Amino acid sequence: MHPPLRIAILECDTPLDRTRAKYGGYGGVFEELLDKGADQLNMPDVIRSGKGGGMDITKWDVEKDETYPNIDDIDAILITGSSTSTNRIPWNKSDSQREQEERNSFDNTPWIVKLVSFVQTLLEQERVRIIGVCFGHQIVGRAMGMKVDRSPHGWELSVTPVELTPKGKELFRQEDLHLHQMHRDIIHAYPPHVDQLAHSPLCAVQGMHLKNRLLTVQAHPEFSRDIVAEILASRRDQGVFDEATYQDGMRRVGERHDGVVVAVAFLRFLLED
Repeated sequence: MHPPLRIAILECDTPLDRTRAKYGGYGGVFEELLDKGADQLNMPDVIRSGKGGGMDITKWDVEKDETYPNIDDIDAILITGSSTSTNRIPWNKSDSQREQEERNSFDNTPWIVKLVSFVQTLLEQERVRIIGVCFGHQIVGRAMGMKVDRSPHGWELSVTPVELTPKGKELFRQEDLHLHQMHRDIIHAYPPHVDQLAHSPLCAVQGMHLKNRLLTVQAHPEFSRDIVAEILASRRDQGVFDEATYQDGMRRVGERHDGVVVAVAFLRFLLED
């Protein structure tokens, strides 16, 4: 695939206040990540950060507006994460009410069903490539017919070590990764025929790859210390996290993470013939 890369970011949620004030939406968060990845890739004659740098990024609100690009007008989609509605559920709701009101990648909420259908359409063709992150990773797994549901191990959050398979080491060009996590839902098994990329003690399906077709990660390469700290505090204040879980996440929130490494891998994936 040759620049300019026409990348449609499918926004599946709205950030919390401080993050929204800085970036506008999660599309802005990913745009910054891809710019950093382009500079780290160090191929300025091919792709670089900034306007005119070889990336034509558009943003589509598939949650609220349910708007989608024409696939003839794009080269790739990037499906963002989604905090589900845990940031919006009043603190005094019961656990059972929270479970009913949360939105998850395995729900049949109309906008989620529409997103799964769109991804299935893309999987049936061979030109437009797919990148999925966290919720987006799970949506791709669901579109491929795999079980997506709650993890029996509970939440995985903040900076976490991820062990790479041989294929993962080849794609990310490192022996392992440290990445921000923020999920308690997982793909329960790898789809047949995909490259298995990574695993962690709490999640066996941390990344999937098919050459020239798809690349997904369960982690959040786009997250920063500030973004995760805001989410942790919000979920503690609303009773989603207890104090011990919050403190555990905050203890690791500022550790080194390899988000830009993943961004570079995303761009290499999009550029490869």
